[in-house]
Amino acid sequence: MLNKEQTDFLLVNAYNAAVRAGARIIDIYTGDADYGVDLKSDHTPITIADRESHELIKNYLSQTRIPLLSEEGRDLLYEERRNWDLFWMVDPLDGTKEFLKGNGEFTVNIALMCDNEPYIGIIYVPYIRRIYFAQRGVGSYLKTDVRPDCEASFDLTGLWCDSVRLPLRECANEPIRIAVSRSHNTDETFEHVARIKSVHPDAEVIEQGSSYKFCLLAEGAVEVYVRTSNTYEWDTAAGEVILSEAGGVVEPFGGGTGMQYNKTSLHNPYFVCRSKFFR
Repeated sequence: MLNKEQTDFLLVNAYNAAVRAGARIIDIYTGDADYGVDLKSDHTPITIADRESHELIKNYLSQTRIPLLSEEGRDLLYEERRNWDLFWMVDPLDGTKEFLKGNGEFTVNIALMCDNEPYIGIIYVPYIRRIYFAQRGVGSYLKTDVRPDCEASFDLTGLWCDSVRLPLRECANEPIRIAVSRSHNTDETFEHVARIKSVHPDAEVIEQGSSYKFCLLAEGAVEVYVRTSNTYEWDTAAGEVILSEAGGVVEPFGGGTGMQYNKTSLHNPYFVCRSKFFR
């Protein structure tokens, strides 16, 4: 088990890595250079921003001497990682399709995994300068106006200064709000939404890209997030601890609470997330 000094060190490093990576992504996003788009083996796009964010995070977090599992290092064999009791789970650019569409709905996701459960979670939304962070047993927090900075060097005091504990609300929205992906919905998504609306006919459906949906749930800005298309462990790890520390839950379609991590296959099951105010 990590002590407070170790946890503080790792939290600060993850926070700074996310802000630095966000700065590089924004430089590419707003620049004139070609995005260098290719297709990965699963036919999803990868850009130069994905690659450079991955390298930046990997290099920065190497000072922690903790192994790293990243979307852009997905080929790491299970036999190499199966006995890890502490590791970083990273999506260096979540929402690549939204990055390419130019709508700003992309994030940097960094989670510290302890015994295959998310212990620290960071989600940085560089376009709107909001950073969400959580630590298991300590709570979930939001800090606004965190500008992308390629030399970010927050200390613990700077990290906590002006941060606000989540959720931001004290009750559910009226009507409730259901979040769905902007780019990855299926017929099953809308079937599940229809079942919710049969009980809550006035419910509003909100389309949103990337892991920012977890942050909206943690804030209390939406009540439900339905996902019935392909995701990986790095898509949910940081978001799960941010949501759970704000009182919400992640419920796999197969039953139970919470996702399983560091599996042989890094694919997630379909899932539904609920805020603190909706069960």
